[in-house]
Parts: sequence; C-alpha cells; structure tokens
Amino acid sequence: MTRIGNLFGPDFTFLGVDQADLEDPASYADADVVVVGAPFDGGTSHRPGARFGPQAIRGTDYLPHDGSRPSLALRTDALQDLRIVDVGDVEVYAGEIERSLGQIREAVRAIASSGAIAVVLGGDHSITYADASGVADVLGHGRVSLVHFDAHADTGDVEFGSLWGHGQPMRRLIESGAVRGDRFLQLGLRGYWPEPPTLDWMAGQSMRSYEMSEIGHRGLAACLTEAGSIAVDQCDGVFLSVDIDVCDPGHAPGTGTPEPGGLTARELLDAVRRLCLDLPIVGIDVVEVAPAYDHADITAALANRVVLEALSAIARRRRDAAEGTHWDPSIPLLADRVAPIPERD
Repeated sequence: MTRIGNLFGPDFTFLGVDQADLEDPASYADADVVVVGAPFDGGTSHRPGARFGPQAIRGTDYLPHDGSRPSLALRTDALQDLRIVDVGDVEVYAGEIERSLGQIREAVRAIASSGAIAVVLGGDHSITYADASGVADVLGHGRVSLVHFDAHADTGDVEFGSLWGHGQPMRRLIESGAVRGDRFLQLGLRGYWPEPPTLDWMAGQSMRSYEMSEIGHRGLAACLTEAGSIAVDQCDGVFLSVDIDVCDPGHAPGTGTPEPGGLTARELLDAVRRLCLDLPIVGIDVVEVAPAYDHADITAALANRVVLEALSAIARRRRDAAEGTHWDPSIPLLADRVAPIPERD
C-alpha cells in the first residue's frame, strides 16, 4: 500500500511540510510531529461534510505553501524548528464506522510508537475515540488525560440506534479505560444537550466540564489554569481535542452542528497556545470542519491556525526547556520576551 495523500482531492501537505508514508516507518522515524488526515464523517447526526475537512485545513492559507511560518506571538517557526511531516489521509470507508475507526487507531498508534506527536485532521468527532485510544495504546491506558474543546459533551450512549457516532466518543473512551473520567476536561459546553441522565453519568465519572456560563463568569484564563493542573495530575501526557464548533458560529460557521454563544476565534487560539506551552501534549486532533457550510473559508482558516498555533507553542516549549528560558507573552512585541528561568533555592 502506498501513500494516499488527500483521499478526496489532490495530494498536498499541511502548508508544504515534507511528505511521509504511514506504510514506511523510516519516512517519519525522526519526526517530532506527524500530520495525518482522518476524512470520515459517518458519525454525524446532522449536517455531513467533515470528510472534506482535512483537505481544507491543510490548504486554507494566504501565503506560499513553503513549509515555513514564523510566529509573531512566540518567535518560533514551528514548521522549521520541529521536524514535521504529513503522511496524508488514512483510508476510511463510507458507512463502516467501526472499521474506519480501527484504521485510524492503528495509524495513530504507529505514529505514537515512533515517538512523534500525532496531529489528526478530521473528520467528525467520532474519530477522537480512535485518536486518543491510539496514543493511550502506546503511553498506557489511564496515563493520558484529555482536554476537550467543544459545544457538546459527546458523552451520549446509544444515539440513533448505534453505540458509535460523533455524539458518543468521550463515553466510549472512558468506558474502555483509555482515558480516566476524572482526568477528562471539557471547555465551551453550551446549548440544549445532553439530557439529565447523561449529565448524571458524566458526574459519576468525575468529569470536569466548563460550560460557557462558567467561563463567562470566572473567565477563560482561570478555567484553563484549573483544567491544566488537573490534566497533569497522575498522567504522563495530555491529548488535546478541538471541535471547531466550540467557537460561535459567527467565527466558525462551517461545521455540522453549530451552536450560538461560543468562544471567539481569538479566545480559542489563545487557549490552544497557552495549553501547548504549559502542558506535555502527546496528541492533537481538530475536527468537525465542514467546508460546504463555510463562508469565505473562515472556519477552515481558523482550524488551520489552531493547528499552527499548537505546533508553534510546542516548538516554543521545547526551546525553552532546552535553553532554560521562559517565554513571557505579556511583554511588548518588539522587546525581548525571553528571560532565564530563575534558580530555586
């Protein structure tokens, strides 16, 4: 089997990074990050189309696709400072959700086994069961926490007669033991689902969900601080899952189940940057981008920048660790933002 590339379009990589092939482990053996597409939307409950998300996320940008993006906010060029490759899309099968999730899980497991961070471009949110499970298969079940940005809890049990779908992956992850319920942090929930019995199940798993009402009252920064401290307690790494519908539809209309009243684009980018600076990220997925419902590519552009912001912050975190420095985002743009980490007595 050879590299598929984009399953539903021409073969190009995320912003021009080097190609690799999942079937050839040597091609990504030295990679820090491996980008992989999971173009599956057979788990959707409303508007389909997220199967075209990976292609849109890879390519929606106004600069040359030359494998370089220097970050103003972080003074890193993630695509240059990290060894990032793109293995193209996983082969998935329309109408065969369990088979497709198995393929995605196997792909993520192979990437995690190489020591790289898998960045999975979805696809609907059903793929997170496979993504997080693939990482946990390598690092240990119960050893990976999950930080989940979403309008919806995705903790349903049987929906539309099925155990599998984009409204159920978080329940399946916890039931399987891959991720602990008390190390499962959700941010941005709002709207009119799930029903009380599902909320009771979530409480019984000791899940921590920061609804938009709480974020509005306490502030996003305070919620991120608390979530981050829980995520690293008794866990070796953090999986970050971003459903683009965590943002208000005014900022991300191109998605299957839009819910008014969410984060702004700036808030999401700031939050992703902070988490990837502060936490040991071991896997990422960005899901539910459905280009058919987008306007002027603003949802795809935001998703592209979510990935790039995460990678830039990971590069900054690694540089600071290597050089014994600390990046201070509060210092003005043209000043020296890097200070030595003070020695402890």
